[in-house]
Amino acid sequence: MMPVNRGHQPMPFDLQAALNKRAEQGLLRQRQILQSGQGRFIRLNDQSYLNFSSNDYLGLAAQPFLTQAWQTGLDKWGAGAGASPLVTGYTQAHADLEQTLAEWLGVESVMLFSTGFAANQAVIKALLQKEHSQYQDRLNHASLQEAGAQSPAKMLRFRHNDMAHLASLLQPQTGLIISEGVFSMDGDQAPCQQLADLAAQSGNWLMIDDAHGLGVLGEQGQGSLSHQQVSPNGVHIRMATFGKALGVAGAFVGGSKQLIDYLVNFARDYVYSTHLPPAQACAIQAAIHWVKQADVERAHLQSLIHLFRTGIAELGFAIGDSVTAIQPVLIGDADKAIAVADRLRARGLWVTAIRPPTVPQGTARLRITLTAAHQASDVSLLLGALKECMADV
Repeated sequence: MMPVNRGHQPMPFDLQAALNKRAEQGLLRQRQILQSGQGRFIRLNDQSYLNFSSNDYLGLAAQPFLTQAWQTGLDKWGAGAGASPLVTGYTQAHADLEQTLAEWLGVESVMLFSTGFAANQAVIKALLQKEHSQYQDRLNHASLQEAGAQSPAKMLRFRHNDMAHLASLLQPQTGLIISEGVFSMDGDQAPCQQLADLAAQSGNWLMIDDAHGLGVLGEQGQGSLSHQQVSPNGVHIRMATFGKALGVAGAFVGGSKQLIDYLVNFARDYVYSTHLPPAQACAIQAAIHWVKQADVERAHLQSLIHLFRTGIAELGFAIGDSVTAIQPVLIGDADKAIAVADRLRARGLWVTAIRPPTVPQGTARLRITLTAAHQASDVSLLLGALKECMADV
């Protein structure tokens, strides 16, 4: 038995050194305590702020009908699922939601996950083996890239949305092409039809993570494929989340029945996790019903995006190539991005500065998100504040 040292003991992990280094780089992350629910305005530190940092793109999270749907689900199903889906955690509420999703999105079968991160990890780790290759866009979400790095498959990263580069890397029938539909930090969209064409020509599968497109884009909010008029048959795996435009939480993976049967058996994140609460599934059902009919809200959001982009172009600031709700104002230096965000907050506007390692070095930005809950006057106020706060950047 090892002797017990009652004096100073060396630590196996030098956590403080890592924290100090990140602080010196100006990249230390800290949580902010929200004192309100999501909405056009949020409350932090006993102050109210106009919120431009939410992924609640349709302003759905605080809608009373959604709360009521969750409450009705609680009354019927209780608070939690109680077990993994393969034990006793898979209820009729889950099955009904899966059927609704399959019909809405034109896929054969669907399975639910507690988070988008877990869904992406589950798919990539379950499918990709040592003999496979994966072809990932360089700007894919961390959940996709981390899962790819942990899988035994060879990972080849193609330049962002560069189909010629992807084509040069592709080997026939070797694995999986992976891209986001709308990229979370830049707001631009993947060329889904070209990706589908390359997948078909090379005999590889295609996976689209449409977390930031579902609900906002396409007919009835069906997402990026509908928006770009890409047949669902050309995409083998679709993933999206319920915590953005749908205003709730959780995620799904859709594809062929054979794919879902395989994942039910081999996706460890699914097999060994307690299922999402059935009451939550009821709330998601209600959100989908509303989203399918939310053409007015989607049109309003598009008008705000146009207003913002027109105004920011007149100011001459560098912005991303995005016509979605995600509007990055590019600054470059992390310290400057934080300084501008602090100035905006002093004016009552909550805008988040995004820094490395979330984005590449030298590309720190303000990640501004617009929602259907905003008004045109809010966008005008933001543009005026940006002009003042970025004057010496």
